[in-house]
Amino acid sequence: MRQERVIEVPIDRVRGDERREELDVLAVEEPLEIRVQLGRHAAGPPRTLSVTMRTPGGDLEDAELAVGFLVGEGVVRGRAEVLDVRRCGPVSRPVPNAIRVTLGGAPDLSRLDRHVVTTSACGVCGKTSIDALRPIPTWPLAAGEPGVDAAVVHRLPAALRDAQAVFARTGGLHAAALFAADGTLLTLREDVGRHNAVDKVVGAELLAGRLPARDRVLLVSGRASFELVLKAVMAGVPVLAAVGAPSSLAVSLASESGLTLLGFVRDGRFNVYAGAGRVRGAVVGSSAMSLP
Repeated sequence: MRQERVIEVPIDRVRGDERREELDVLAVEEPLEIRVQLGRHAAGPPRTLSVTMRTPGGDLEDAELAVGFLVGEGVVRGRAEVLDVRRCGPVSRPVPNAIRVTLGGAPDLSRLDRHVVTTSACGVCGKTSIDALRPIPTWPLAAGEPGVDAAVVHRLPAALRDAQAVFARTGGLHAAALFAADGTLLTLREDVGRHNAVDKVVGAELLAGRLPARDRVLLVSGRASFELVLKAVMAGVPVLAAVGAPSSLAVSLASESGLTLLGFVRDGRFNVYAGAGRVRGAVVGSSAMSLP
């Protein structure tokens, strides 16, 4: 099913004291209801787990988003557990904004005890307790390995920008991208929400049988929140890099989980907030511990 990712809208554009009517291109934001069915022949309707506001990406990206969301929540722990992903409704008239994931086995749905809509800005809103936010990693990270060269990290933001097709048209989308340790771009997804972009990347890797992503670097276009660190840990990603700043809780979770967390990755510099042992090729200089 094809769904538009951008639309044109009439605007008044003001430059100085001049105003003119023009068309502007906006990123589309629509809800996606994620439903889960346990087994192919389960009795009763599928269970709605979340409604997230996302940028439509057709059948494939919506499937990736749904599966990536379930990986991040610890519900899906391997490709074999995902039996089927498809639009809800009959094949002849599928529901465009609802998707059903059919799971095998006996997945733990207790972490999904939430009853609110997930917006494009916040994916953990509505969790019933802080304990529910703490992950039990499917693929625990090994300390120190694999590493990444500082020179490679410096190149990643430009590679991300060059590959952001929809952002170039709208200026209104976040991106997440998975890179090999040598800086080769492997998977990139865009969305109005940072957490959705990461879910799409994680879902793409799970469906392709490439999780855990042990020798990869995940780069996000905005800040690094607790939630994004959580998603990286649950996908077995050893290095999370962000163009913006991390939060205090993100740094704490990264340290506890053995994740390397990099922030302010831009303009030939970056800060290492956790897991410094994985960063190679940077000469140690003088230290300045005073705050700006």
